[in-house]
Amino acid sequence: MSRVYEYQGKEALKKSGVAVPLHGVASTPEEVEKIAKEIGRPVVVKAQVFATGRAGAGGVKFADTAAEAKQCAEKIFASQIKGLNVTKVLVEEKLNIDKEFYAAVVVDNSMKIKGPVLIFSTQGGTGIEEIAAKNPEKIAREVIDILEGLSTSRVVSMLEKMGVNDPHQKITTSICALYKAFRDFDCRNIEMNPIILTMEGDVYAADCHMNMDDNSVFRHPEFGIIVPRDLERQPTELEQLAWDYIEEGDYRGTGYITQLITDFKKDEIYVGFHGIGGGGSMLGAAALLKRGMKIANFADTSGDPPASKIYKVIKAIFAQPISAYVMTGAVLANQEQWYHAFAIVKALREELANKPGFPVVILLAGNKELESHKIIRDGLKDLDIRFEMYGRDYIYKSNYIGERAEILIKEYLQEKKTASK
Repeated sequence: MSRVYEYQGKEALKKSGVAVPLHGVASTPEEVEKIAKEIGRPVVVKAQVFATGRAGAGGVKFADTAAEAKQCAEKIFASQIKGLNVTKVLVEEKLNIDKEFYAAVVVDNSMKIKGPVLIFSTQGGTGIEEIAAKNPEKIAREVIDILEGLSTSRVVSMLEKMGVNDPHQKITTSICALYKAFRDFDCRNIEMNPIILTMEGDVYAADCHMNMDDNSVFRHPEFGIIVPRDLERQPTELEQLAWDYIEEGDYRGTGYITQLITDFKKDEIYVGFHGIGGGGSMLGAAALLKRGMKIANFADTSGDPPASKIYKVIKAIFAQPISAYVMTGAVLANQEQWYHAFAIVKALREELANKPGFPVVILLAGNKELESHKIIRDGLKDLDIRFEMYGRDYIYKSNYIGERAEILIKEYLQEKKTASK
């Protein structure tokens, strides 16, 4: 899923018919002051980062004057919110709150539903998960037929059952418009939390969280999404290059890389991690982390990609300052592994010709497993590297794979240390 910032989500809501507070987006304290003056009333300054709980982390501040708003912005820009740098803030009018509600439309992938679900709560704000757990009577769920859509009468009926007074149907209108935004912007989920009913009787979306389907990003260039992936930060240079030259426009299987480390330290040891598929890869990664190893990246080449695409992913992994390459490819049914074998041989011969003793641990299982192992062994037999390879008998022995990787890395580092003396 690809995230958009709150201010972008609110623009999407506004286009779909949801009322949002007067607002503006700023990149400097001076811009914040200017926007606050234009609004002409008390404002809230909100850090635009992909993190929940911003208020508790100092990312949401209230100001009565434009000068105060500038001071609030200076503090927010100078800080990190949950480890994230702030480059933009949203400045919007402070609302006169009477009641808070919650509404979201999410894709439910469960076997019985496989479609959008409207979730509504009579209590909005932080801790919606706790509300659902402790007070389920405050939560309503409506499965939406994608062909029928969400009718006004159905929302009215839901609100009546929940005891919500909506005489002018402003809440109803906002919820129907929320579903329109869900459809118009190809969302996986979109939520308004809270929906504010003001003392004056108006209804606004005071906050918006919106995630789009990765495959629809090309339809919405207005959001400026560079790499369509669920990241809490802007993509790194390597991630952007990998998207540009590996993924974009090539739909032949999966072939991506996400960096887990973005600030590489000179004296730290990092492992280049290459997975095929989800579950088995996670087990392999967990085994490495359990032993205190730092994983530089997570890469995935599942879904039967061609050797050329796999080769590019491996090259991207080696573009990082890594001291080992570990692959866990426990795929038994859906792809022939000799494509991986050819890619592994070509990439490792190029990358490791001048790195004697470099640790390589490969778990490769699946169709054409024996043939693939032979291709790899024959292709790498004259390389001076620490190389071990395992097959399907080791799919559920991830701890052993982690242990072998740890031992080979220690041997490699000791050898380098001795050679440097």
